[in-house]
Amino acid sequence: MTQYDYVVIGAGSAGCVIANRLTEDSETTVLLLEAGNPDTKPEIHIPAECLSLLGSEVDWAYFSEPEPYLNNRKIFCPRGKVLGGSSAINFMIYMRGNPHDYDHWQALGNLGWSYQDVLPYFKKSEHQQRGASEFHGVNGELSVTDHIAPAVVSQRFVDAAIALGYDHNPDVNGKQQEGVGLYQLTIKEGKRHSAAAAFLLPILERRNLTVTTGALVTRLLFEGNRAVGVEYLHEGALQQVRVNSEVILSTGAFDSPKLLMLSGIGNAEHLQAMGIPVVVDLPGVGQNLQDHPIVHVVYQATQALHAASTSSIAEAGLLLHTQGNVNATPDLQFLFGPVVLAPPAYAYAGAGFTSLVCLTHPQNIGSVSLRSPDPQCAPIIRLNYLKSEADVQKLVTGIKLLRDLFHASNFDEFRGEEVAPGADKQSDAALEAYVREVCDTVYHPVGTCKMGTDPMAVVDPELRVHGIEGLRVVDASIMPTITTGNTNAPTIMIGEKAADLVKATGRVSQQIASAITN
Repeated sequence: MTQYDYVVIGAGSAGCVIANRLTEDSETTVLLLEAGNPDTKPEIHIPAECLSLLGSEVDWAYFSEPEPYLNNRKIFCPRGKVLGGSSAINFMIYMRGNPHDYDHWQALGNLGWSYQDVLPYFKKSEHQQRGASEFHGVNGELSVTDHIAPAVVSQRFVDAAIALGYDHNPDVNGKQQEGVGLYQLTIKEGKRHSAAAAFLLPILERRNLTVTTGALVTRLLFEGNRAVGVEYLHEGALQQVRVNSEVILSTGAFDSPKLLMLSGIGNAEHLQAMGIPVVVDLPGVGQNLQDHPIVHVVYQATQALHAASTSSIAEAGLLLHTQGNVNATPDLQFLFGPVVLAPPAYAYAGAGFTSLVCLTHPQNIGSVSLRSPDPQCAPIIRLNYLKSEADVQKLVTGIKLLRDLFHASNFDEFRGEEVAPGADKQSDAALEAYVREVCDTVYHPVGTCKMGTDPMAVVDPELRVHGIEGLRVVDASIMPTITTGNTNAPTIMIGEKAADLVKATGRVSQQIASAITN
């Protein structure tokens, strides 16, 4: 049976990073397994084509179960199925989250995950167009740039927010997160700079790295309480591979818990009901699902609005706290673009602009569970959006705020009729009904293999799965609580930090082996 030092499952935002860092040592062998195909689809590399990728062959195209607080609608939950994972199909916004997010992780018992601890890893990855600073790095692989040609109406969004008294903040990853500005993007020379483009493509020549695409991992292999390999389906045949050191699971908030459960790690009752032998009873696997709900505010435009091919669709943004608490983490994020992103019932084919109201710290907690012991079957996803009435009220507040902003004089030359919610929806009751009618996801699922030391934690602060040796989870699923804003940059940071944790363990193991030998 073929053997490697490490097997990394999933070539997404974290998996590409950790494969890169581990193979910096030419003596360390790594197999990177990706269920999707190479990132050859042309639209992947054209930033403005990001919407066309959703539901395509490079998307797992999952759906939630009927959501009880959203009129029993199923919510579309895209996830990248390609080299680069979701970083190959996302909106390319580079946002790290709020320093309080990471200090909170540490306060929950995750030592080494404070903002000061993780900031060096953000900087390590980054090649910041604006240059190096206290908050930014320039020697990393990931290109972080300003918009090349933002639409005029996107600048009007910034101007209108400033006119209403919000701070201008051109760097949400700097001294403060609150305020309004144009987003920075993971784009290089006008093309999407996914995790695969940044961290994987430049190192494919390394002889100690093997990348296999079209490889669906079906289960992890154990000897006692130690992970010793993986089984995967490739070109119609089941294959097995062993590891000398560790298996690293990086398949995201839906598929990492799914694979753990398929392998016998999870809630014992659920596994037994699926006919899966229990390896470790870990009730937290698949629990603690968190995501950012959104609602749409859409206006017709009185003239054509041109989104450049380098546009991320969401060009400008605003972060704020609805109660005006400058010391609190922002609870609303607004993403603005010169395009029509209307809910299905509000279809409009002409020119327009949209802002999404995003709830950064919703109270909803969902779950992921197995639908079947068949590895090719999609998991059961329950988001539980808007279970809390307080979440509904914050989204209504966001709609009202956007209406004020869009009626500022800065928008006079562009503003047409309101498409959604529509001018007929003015009362709080009408807006609350609209929120439940259209509430959707902005594609930031996290938390289902959360890091911690409590009974519902799945991994420890070094990302090792509780009760199992030689197995880590390294992706957005380890977040104990969701970050404030877009989650791609934090996931890359998790990959960077995990690589150092893995290397440190490897050095200790070598020292112990050397001591025993001598």
